[in-house]
Amino acid sequence: MAHRADAKAMLDERGYVGATIRGQNPAHLMEKAVRDRITDSYYWKEQCFAINEATLCDRAIEATFIGGTYGQQKPTPFLCLALKLLQLLPSRDIVLEYLHQQNFKYLTALAAFYVRLTFEPADIYQTLEPLLADYRKLRRRTKNGFSLTYIDQFVDDLLTKDRVCGTSLWKMPGRQQLEDLELLDERVSPLGEEIDEIDDDDRNQMERRDDGSDEIDEVEPTANGNGADYD
Repeated sequence: MAHRADAKAMLDERGYVGATIRGQNPAHLMEKAVRDRITDSYYWKEQCFAINEATLCDRAIEATFIGGTYGQQKPTPFLCLALKLLQLLPSRDIVLEYLHQQNFKYLTALAAFYVRLTFEPADIYQTLEPLLADYRKLRRRTKNGFSLTYIDQFVDDLLTKDRVCGTSLWKMPGRQQLEDLELLDERVSPLGEEIDEIDDDDRNQMERRDDGSDEIDEVEPTANGNGADYD
């Protein structure tokens, strides 16, 4: 009962006096309907009871898919753990440790989701963009079953979409706007060198074509009249 009381206090609209994110109760970064489904769920009551940053890590390691709600609006363990993170408000160092460890991809995904909800705009881009080169597979639970995605695609969704995993994400400035404000440097694509090489090859071909060096030498006709010798 104490756990349910603590959860309700965290979700209470009135008189919240704890730490805030962008001036509000961190739990309210999720919509009320989503929060209510989570705190009424079996997983929240049984698996999120009295856990801390270390035991939450254990729960995330056991995860086998990401997602929001499924079936009759049942929240996924992934979504329950995300709300628990908002309740715990782990330190930045712990969140980055979750994010950067290489052994447990669903822990990485959970940390990325938390970063998108809680960090400031420039910090979100700087923290998550390196994961656009992470191609590990993820299972996504949908209302109708499962689908396949990848960490880079999941992170791209977090950076570009307004709703991910059944949760409305707060509207943050676009990357170009932050670059214009000199809060972010221009992003260098990990494919930049390959693209430069392709561009160089294209330029070289154009130059050869312009000076005629790429022209095909005329083939002298042979006895059979087809420009080639046959046995």
